[in-house]
Amino acid sequence: MRKFVLFIIIAIILPAIAYEVYSPENYYLKNDSENILFVVDFSNSMSEYLEHKKKTDSVKTVLNNILPQLPQNIKAGLRVYGHTCNVLAFNACKSSELLVPISDNNNQKISSAISNLKPKGMTPITYSLKQAVNKDFSNINGNKRIILLTDGGENCDISPCEYSISLMKTRRDINIDVIAFNVEDADDLAQLKCTADVTGGRFIKADTNAQLLQSMNDLLIPFKKVEALILQNN
Repeated sequence: MRKFVLFIIIAIILPAIAYEVYSPENYYLKNDSENILFVVDFSNSMSEYLEHKKKTDSVKTVLNNILPQLPQNIKAGLRVYGHTCNVLAFNACKSSELLVPISDNNNQKISSAISNLKPKGMTPITYSLKQAVNKDFSNINGNKRIILLTDGGENCDISPCEYSISLMKTRRDINIDVIAFNVEDADDLAQLKCTADVTGGRFIKADTNAQLLQSMNDLLIPFKKVEALILQNN
């Protein structure tokens, strides 16, 4: 009986002692195989004001707030669309560019890349997703996650929902999270929600600047720096 009691006491005390070696300064979520690509809308409608602030400025503020909180081991990149304008619809519908290739230590590069961008053109969401899957993620191993932030639906190609359904027939390593920022059109919302649902991602509707920040926080919680709770034994 004494041996049994001693075993129970040791089982309780040892883990408590062991956990004291962690500190808030060096405790981070470890996930070396996670790749995040931000696909951000800079189409003309993003120049509209919401709560006395341009929607693009709100997006820049949110990203600048969030990016420093990502651990350096998380690989991230940035693709934008609608940031150029052309009178020819064909060219306007291919206004999509990988500004920051997916890599680690990219937080400052992403912040710098979006700083001078202005909303101008169309909304080629599906073309951007195709480029992300076929080019941006090529030769990238591990989990591949797209965070699509848009204030409207597709107006160039097939719907992103239709494309995502086709994509999932051959790929299982890609998830698409969608933040619908100030989107009111029911058809657009349905297509965007389908895009997230089909790929196993999350769909969030953000109608205010505060909700936009909360949405990005919610999506990135698993990848943000976390603090450990330290229990000291006296």
